[in-house]
Amino acid sequence: MTGTWGVARSEKQTGAKVGGFDRIHARLAALARPATGFVSQPEPKTIGSFARGRQLIAGNFLFAGFLIESKDRSIWDLPVPDPRFEEAIHGCAWLDDLASVSDLPARKRAQDWVFDWIARFGRGSGPGWTPDLTGRRLIRWINHAILLLNGRSRADSDAYFRCLGRQTIFLARRWRTAAPGLPRFEALTGLIYAGLALTGMERHVGPAAEALGRDCASEIDAEGGVPTRNPEELLEVFTLLTWAAAALAEAGRVPHPDHVAAIDRIAPTLRALRHADGGLARFHGGGRGLEGRLDQALANLRGRAMTAHGLAMGYARLAAGRTTVIVDAAPPPSGRASENAHASTLAMEMTSGRRPLIVNCGSGASFGPDWRRAGRATPSHSTLCVQGFSSSRLGAEGPFSARSQLMDAPDQVWAQPEDDSDSHRLMAGHNGYVPTHGLTHIRHLTLSIDGRSLAGEDTLGAMTVGDRRRYETIMERTRHKGIAFDLRFHLHPDVDATVDLGGTAISMALKSGEIWVFRHDGVGELRLEPSVYLESGRLKPRATKQIILSSVVLDYACQLGWTLAKAQDTPAAIRDTLRDGDADAPQDP
Repeated sequence: MTGTWGVARSEKQTGAKVGGFDRIHARLAALARPATGFVSQPEPKTIGSFARGRQLIAGNFLFAGFLIESKDRSIWDLPVPDPRFEEAIHGCAWLDDLASVSDLPARKRAQDWVFDWIARFGRGSGPGWTPDLTGRRLIRWINHAILLLNGRSRADSDAYFRCLGRQTIFLARRWRTAAPGLPRFEALTGLIYAGLALTGMERHVGPAAEALGRDCASEIDAEGGVPTRNPEELLEVFTLLTWAAAALAEAGRVPHPDHVAAIDRIAPTLRALRHADGGLARFHGGGRGLEGRLDQALANLRGRAMTAHGLAMGYARLAAGRTTVIVDAAPPPSGRASENAHASTLAMEMTSGRRPLIVNCGSGASFGPDWRRAGRATPSHSTLCVQGFSSSRLGAEGPFSARSQLMDAPDQVWAQPEDDSDSHRLMAGHNGYVPTHGLTHIRHLTLSIDGRSLAGEDTLGAMTVGDRRRYETIMERTRHKGIAFDLRFHLHPDVDATVDLGGTAISMALKSGEIWVFRHDGVGELRLEPSVYLESGRLKPRATKQIILSSVVLDYACQLGWTLAKAQDTPAAIRDTLRDGDADAPQDP
């Protein structure tokens, strides 16, 4: 315990020291010579949510899972329920949402809040002066300059450009203190954006572009992945890199070769992590991504569209017909990269056309520490779980931090995808339960060439002499009652599931009209139980269901066979025109 407290105290002191230097440099930046205008007229590149924009206009502030209703108060006068709430409002990404509405009330909100920020914090005070938040804020302020300056006085315009210049100078001095990865990419992209757009700031572009190239080489691996293995984070990084590259090219500058190469590496990986409905696979703290963001980012690329084959950032993809299956088939992140990682090894997600069918529960970070921890555990994923255990253990929550790293993760994870004229197959396994029970999980998936049937076999068994000895020790402790385990298949909230055929099958109706049926080989016990779908931007977890197939290892190994197949009368082509969020789709206020 003393060691944990010591590390936490050291991290807290280091963070306080960095924050102190940020504030000093923020105030020094206020003394520098300001920018006076734009070199060229910027155009918006960010996508917002019309629904969230309308919520903001109505005075409903939903950030980091917290809703505050206040129609007449400035966004800067709101109570701060959590540091993540404060970060979200100071990053100003909400400007994208207001810009998507772009009527007079939206413009008034955007202008009032931005110019109020300038008056309160523009001289270097407040919590928003960190490199990543400053980079995020600069991008939005520059993107939406027309919205912000329309109808404002010359004095307001001067204050706006003066504040942009201060933030740019602050970034030029402090971007190195941003954590490697997404925070650093946000800081450097913001610096490049501002340096290219603002008068008198061009000198910062070259060093920032060089630094961005170096970070691309060090933080994006050879397969186009990031250390966290978070698909949504990879999309955010990719979006920033494409924005920066486009801004440089429009200004007649050539992006760093490592910058361009990183974009070329990431694009095929993102395509492999894209479900048939356009959303990302939800693994290791990531969500589906803002609607349209992935397709827009990929559409802006030149050249032939390529999808990664084999494993992409450790994920295996099976795709045929209208069906996609994505499996976590690599060891989970380690060290600091695992602070938001999940014990999801060999978990799968499955989508049919525009409709998610099998999902993982997702990240509960926006619903508090208890939901965050629950969402990271193996039972919250569509995979095999030894009852009472996760395939990776979660470290103790620190006294000064809500984040914890994965411990005792599988060190042997293998996957072998194969294709032929009849099917797409994946054989994968991991040893995450060997230390605790002497058992290895092996998953074999076969997707038919028409995408209408997915067959699976999940085996939990003691594979080596040493594993059998460990298994026998556990059996003796339990008086040979066996080791109980579950196969879990979490369903999307829009799936209507019922027990069928006398309890031997589960029928699942999608909003598209498709009917899927889950069957098994009779070895396990089948049941349908409640589950939750954890989705950022919601006020609370959404209720849903999960299919559970349970059994017990009694003799060194147990194998469960199962199938997910479309009902025979389900047509091959379905006209699916209902949009997500339409009248019959449940939405939070």
